[in-house]
Amino acid sequence: MKALLTESIHPVAMQHLEAAGYDVDLRTGSLSEDELVHTLPGVHLLGIRSNTHVTERVIDAATDLVAAGCFCIGTNQIDLTAAAARGIAVFNAPYSNTRSVVELVIGEIIALARRLPEKTLRMHDGIWDKSAKGSHEIRGRTLGIVGYGNIGTQLSNMAEAIGMRVVFYDTADRLAHGNARRLGSLEELLAVADVVSLHVDGRPGNAGFFGEKEFAAMKPRAMFINASRGMVVDDQALRDHLVSGHLSGAALDVFPVEPKAQGDEFESVLRGLDNVILTPHVGGSTQEAQEEIGWFVSGKLDGFVTEGNTSLSVNLPDVAVPPREPGTSRLGFLHHNVPGILAEVNALFAEEECNVIGQHLATRGSLGYVVTDASGPLCEEAVGRLRASEHCLWLRTWD
Repeated sequence: MKALLTESIHPVAMQHLEAAGYDVDLRTGSLSEDELVHTLPGVHLLGIRSNTHVTERVIDAATDLVAAGCFCIGTNQIDLTAAAARGIAVFNAPYSNTRSVVELVIGEIIALARRLPEKTLRMHDGIWDKSAKGSHEIRGRTLGIVGYGNIGTQLSNMAEAIGMRVVFYDTADRLAHGNARRLGSLEELLAVADVVSLHVDGRPGNAGFFGEKEFAAMKPRAMFINASRGMVVDDQALRDHLVSGHLSGAALDVFPVEPKAQGDEFESVLRGLDNVILTPHVGGSTQEAQEEIGWFVSGKLDGFVTEGNTSLSVNLPDVAVPPREPGTSRLGFLHHNVPGILAEVNALFAEEECNVIGQHLATRGSLGYVVTDASGPLCEEAVGRLRASEHCLWLRTWD
């Protein structure tokens, strides 16, 4: 089987897959839609990061694709609905780079509060500006976290540990960590936060989530940080509030439009402001995080191919299966979620006089997935009858 890994995914992913027997093609840059359409026929596993977009057209062209891995947190760069309809499992790394993103945000809060970007530029220009004007400790200041998921909660814990007060807002019901306080609305948070840090996902409904209205509602001289998704923020509105002096500083790691390849020119209305930290989407780009992501996602891809394991898949029913016992067979059946499918599967095993020794079923919307371990293999005729079912998306066997 062939695997294609794009965007300089950590070499440990290639090593892992090659050790498992895959022929791996490792690319340094992202691929365009046309390039993917041309390249993916014959590819069984695809690995991408945030700049490669897998559209429905790409999925239609990828006739051999079995699974795709997002070697990052976000999955909005893949048409998950189209992938699910084709039975292509999609995996990501929801936890592996959490610590790296949080450490970057903490560093940016301190750097902005101490006016380090401006101080550094002046020193490089040969100007000795030893002054405490505008520099503050972050101890005792209020951090407002918008989005209290994996990253938001760990940021909450770390910020409290260094003496900050924490408030948060999330549309989902989240348990507060430590002394953090949940607020009932975004407006409440903006009114009290000295630092606002965004940690929302890239769903289409979040486009333009934070704009002129929200910046105007922030406290005077507050700081703003976005390490989530570029499209959620109106960068022009942010610039206006920075230039006017309403906000004292900002740090952004993500942007509405990002360069496709290393060395390409980066354009932003925020360039040239000495109270703004701009980083090239490196929140999770530490050696530790990238190695962990490479190992985790490649393992998920291989586990799906070799065991039928969909645990933590973001678009197929979540079925965690144990390793297959020696001398047994396994059948994985992805199907439309309609009544009677399990009975149909078990009837075939009964006809073949195969004893079912383990069975795992999960559904997700219109899809169902059942993995059955049996004492012996089904004959090809029985497998063919099940594969011919009008409700079958795919059927795989392991003997």
